[in-house]
Amino acid sequence: MTIRLDTTTTSLASLKRYCEAEQFKGWDPYDGLNSRLFQAIPFASRSALLRLCVIQGFKRCPINLRTLALVPKQYNAKGIALLLSGYCRIYQVLKTRAIPELGTADDALNRINELATILISLQSRGDYHGACWGYNFDWQARRLFLFPKNTPTVVATTFAVDALLQAFEITGNTTYRDTALSASGFVLQDLHRTPHHSGFLFSYSPLQGNDTVYNASLLGSKLLSLCFRYTGNDTFLKTARQSVEACCKGQRDDGAWVYGLLPKQAWVDSFHTGYNLDALATYRQISGDNAFDNILDKGFRYYIENFFLPDGTPKYYDNRTYPIDIHCPGQLFVTLDTLGQFTRHADLAQRVLQWTVAHMQDRRGYFYYQLKPRLSSKISYMRWSNAFMLNALATVLRASTTS
Repeated sequence: MTIRLDTTTTSLASLKRYCEAEQFKGWDPYDGLNSRLFQAIPFASRSALLRLCVIQGFKRCPINLRTLALVPKQYNAKGIALLLSGYCRIYQVLKTRAIPELGTADDALNRINELATILISLQSRGDYHGACWGYNFDWQARRLFLFPKNTPTVVATTFAVDALLQAFEITGNTTYRDTALSASGFVLQDLHRTPHHSGFLFSYSPLQGNDTVYNASLLGSKLLSLCFRYTGNDTFLKTARQSVEACCKGQRDDGAWVYGLLPKQAWVDSFHTGYNLDALATYRQISGDNAFDNILDKGFRYYIENFFLPDGTPKYYDNRTYPIDIHCPGQLFVTLDTLGQFTRHADLAQRVLQWTVAHMQDRRGYFYYQLKPRLSSKISYMRWSNAFMLNALATVLRASTTS
């Protein structure tokens, strides 16, 4: 079975029009502290508990309060990176195949340069050792740990580096490449390392207290692997392998990874599992190191067998379905593509795609955030929902037209 191009093209074209009409700016599930009303309350920003309540309140409320609370629509660096990757994939299709609903290859090329320029401008500023990116809002973790606005993270930075290198391959603009490659300094010198088994885990950001997450560490390895591809610097690959080895040692016997090392991080979810697999596959492809093939194969089997129902419904957790988050179907398509499994699992991809478009895409083009048994959140979020799905659908399109 192959993916139906009419479903992919129609859905992608509708989403693309929406994102362009919004000029790639939007709200985010975690942007509650950007509320100008909250910021106007004396001393409110000093209360960790109040900050957490505001963020979680905006995130969990099925009604979008952001207009009333004066939360502005803004660029988000990870969102722009995902959009840039999506347009790179759209360009790769359009340069050999006419799809009028998606415009022309020249249109896509113009968007690539526009988005790459925006992404470079969104770099976190500070005493860092290379290009790095964060989020456009203060974020309060449940452990009452504050990430100030624009604090760089390895997650946002890896997505940005990947996107800029894709843009370089298409445009030949060395600024994109050089900016991306400089991020190796951020990973090597600014992130903490927590010993784990025979290797270590990279921290999520340069701040203390956020160094226990498998997918963040593996994304650091992915970034260094991408930089090795362009530089041949053995230090990048050797360091990436130490993180890969530690994370592989952390895999359960059944093939699953818990989110992180802390007791509060003991869940197993869909899209972070996909991140792990994507990063491991990228490391293997670039390094030629096959030592972790069994880990990758076992993890992929667990992923395919535990996160999708027979009718294509994507599950959030391995042991329960809800909330159905838009990241869950979106990451499937990227993971299948990265692991070279798209053709083999085209039937699954088609079922998940059909279900997602039918249940989670609004008639105005955007995708919903989360579905729940009772009150779902159908708010449009540019980074979390729309940028993620634009890249995912563009990945489906490219895989379907080149296989």
